[in-house]
Amino acid sequence: MTRRVLFVCLGNICRSPAAEGVVRALAGDRLRLDSAGTSDWHRGAPPYGPMIEAAAGRGIDLRSLRARQFTRRDFLDFDLIVVMDADNRADVERLRPEGAETPVSLFTDYAPEAGMNHVPDPYYTRDFEATLDLIELCAAGLVRDLL
Repeated sequence: MTRRVLFVCLGNICRSPAAEGVVRALAGDRLRLDSAGTSDWHRGAPPYGPMIEAAAGRGIDLRSLRARQFTRRDFLDFDLIVVMDADNRADVERLRPEGAETPVSLFTDYAPEAGMNHVPDPYYTRDFEATLDLIELCAAGLVRDLL
């Protein structure tokens, strides 16, 4: 059975689509992947232009992805929900349906050697390369754990 993993950030235009793209590049079709945002600000929009460009520089194509909002249904549709920071986790947990046991983990849990407790949002920091460095490190740990 293919594991189903959902990546979640605030707007679903930088961190979570980048995580989806990087993990897809590492795992191929061995995992079913998607991403979402806790807000509805960018619903239907492609990832943020500078993130598309930074990812493309690493051979990751994010252009086909479109932002969507996280829903309660995601607890039923995915085996694992991976969030980028503690605020995302709190927002996701507020929507947890009674009886839903889908684990929610921080992406940085898969790269403890990084010494980070969140993936910084490059929409605000403007450091897309550092964010992608951390995402690649976390993605490698996640893929190692799941496959």
